[in-house]
Amino acid sequence: MSNDPLLQPYQLKHLTLKNRIMITSHEPAYPEDGMPKDRYRAYHVERAKAGVAMTMTAGSASVSRDSPPVFNNILAWKDEVVGHMAKLAQECHDEGCAVMIQLTHLGRRTRWDKADWLPVVSPGHEREASHRAFPKKMEDWDIARIIEDYIGAAERMKAAGLDGLEIQAYGHLADQFWSPLTNDLDGPYGGSLDNRLRFTFDVLRGIRERCGENFLLGVRYTGDEDLPGGFDAQDGLEISRKLKDSGLVDFLNVVKGHIDTDAGLTDVIPVQGMKNAPHLDFAGEIRKATDFPTFHAAKIPDVATARHAIASGKVDMVGMTRAHIADPHLVRKITQGREDDIRPCVGANYCLDRIYQGGMALCLHNPSTGREIEQPHTIAKAETPKRVTIVGAGPAGMEAARAAAERGHAVTVFEAADQPGGQIRLTALQERRREMSSIIAWRFDQCEKLGVTFNFNTFAEAADIIATTPDEVIIATGGMPHTEVLPDGNDLVVSAWDILSGDVKPGRNVLVYDDAGDHAGLQAADMISETGASVEIVTPDRSFAPEVMAMNLVPYMRNLQQRDTTFTVTWRLASVERSGNMLKAVLGSDYGAFSRTREVDQVVVNHGTRPLDDLYFELKPLSRNLGEVDYDALATGGAQTVNANPDGAFRLFRIGDAVASRNTHAAIYDGLRLTRSL
Repeated sequence: MSNDPLLQPYQLKHLTLKNRIMITSHEPAYPEDGMPKDRYRAYHVERAKAGVAMTMTAGSASVSRDSPPVFNNILAWKDEVVGHMAKLAQECHDEGCAVMIQLTHLGRRTRWDKADWLPVVSPGHEREASHRAFPKKMEDWDIARIIEDYIGAAERMKAAGLDGLEIQAYGHLADQFWSPLTNDLDGPYGGSLDNRLRFTFDVLRGIRERCGENFLLGVRYTGDEDLPGGFDAQDGLEISRKLKDSGLVDFLNVVKGHIDTDAGLTDVIPVQGMKNAPHLDFAGEIRKATDFPTFHAAKIPDVATARHAIASGKVDMVGMTRAHIADPHLVRKITQGREDDIRPCVGANYCLDRIYQGGMALCLHNPSTGREIEQPHTIAKAETPKRVTIVGAGPAGMEAARAAAERGHAVTVFEAADQPGGQIRLTALQERRREMSSIIAWRFDQCEKLGVTFNFNTFAEAADIIATTPDEVIIATGGMPHTEVLPDGNDLVVSAWDILSGDVKPGRNVLVYDDAGDHAGLQAADMISETGASVEIVTPDRSFAPEVMAMNLVPYMRNLQQRDTTFTVTWRLASVERSGNMLKAVLGSDYGAFSRTREVDQVVVNHGTRPLDDLYFELKPLSRNLGEVDYDALATGGAQTVNANPDGAFRLFRIGDAVASRNTHAAIYDGLRLTRSL
């Protein structure tokens, strides 16, 4: 047997877990009509096949009709869920992987204008900042029916063959009862701590009575709200003891903090630039004080940290959820002694931020996650090896090189810079986003192992490409910042890239015009404001930086709001002209013939990129497909067979920002799905 602490079995009551790594409950928003169908099942089974000991589904599954999900969750209150969950559980069990689910009633953490337009309910009238709905204060019959709904949902999960479940109690209805901030009820469900816990224990008792001792029960809960007026760590420790002493639960799954605001949610589930494993010691204190099975997950992205969590005895099972979104084969690679092949989670949080905007969870740099059926994680070898030449070693080019090499092709890459990275190199210059560099570092390492030939410091021309006698040519040259957004004064502005690269020194009184709404604008503003400069961020949008999304926005705001920064929405930069030794910036409006004037010493423009495509158009007439892409084949995994110019020497494609300004995920997805069928 291995001596690795992570690979030791763990006995949880009657259930033997084969190692100490689990996927904690989370909702990737893959259900269809509220049901975990093929996409959902494939996602969990992929990770089960690779050796994870336990996967927890749903974050969280709704138990009641008046708990409508605000994004795409499992509806555990419907009987039809049983068949779908049974199929998922059986396929995971076949791989030796335990399966649980997280059940919840959202309480005030939803909206009344979702699903059936039923009133939001909570033990008090106080609304949640994030979802903004003023709740109905619960009546006795609300409490009774929701307890029964929990029990009914649990019975469905047992009927489906799951190993157990956990109740969600951080930010949802269960701990809305716990917290003095949200519980205004009188006894028996309000007032003292025991009264505030009564709802949870009624739920647990009912589930235990109906589902029996061999159905595992736990609670995933906050042990410290970390809010003035809320319950603190001492209260959390008392709650932990009461949960253990009740005899109703088999494990504790501990978090710390509150999720009623974007900032609070981000502290509970930290993003890149924030401390790794920030609550692990807190979970360890709960484990030590209760001497009871304790699980924990919160930004434990790497094997070394997870190994420490187990070896130190802080927790019994360690959750590596986002790490498994990045690399579903993580456990297999540990057991095979291939830890350096694990695709790292870079904390970009593209997965969670997308679901909070109504999309499904996707990994920033693993486009197969969530697409296990149409874009499998394993790339098959090609029947006939080819020579593939790629120009550009940014994220798109590096993924194309990796995937083509996995196919068994001979791959040559040309890159003008002295190292790979493209725009990622620029992004990662800022300390808070340095983790992004792993996106490139991992691919470069994989490419070197696969024998890819790199030509750095080479500004490739058509003759260089032709000299490689390629069968396939992929242009991944990216783009350059576009700042020509004005009828007059374009020569007076600089780009966000100029600031990020250090090519232009920040001014002292700066207007950042952000018409792209992505990270580059906020990164530039962050760097400028750090020097002590006064910064105004102007956007024509209704909100600033809409492409950055909620949780990624939090670290920026914590920097910018403590500095001399102003946010101005719904105004468009109309012109810039010199005014003595300053600049006069005129703002216009899409809403009418209005204008405002600013006097600044620097105007920074973030307006996306324009493709570097000269080489593509030079090669286009020499290609067999004349650059044409069969989009049906690209979207469905078919081979590219366009033959518009039979005399052409090679087929030609372009990907990533060499096509149009998009994001890192789009660039990598381009590289993968094109090359996996070459």
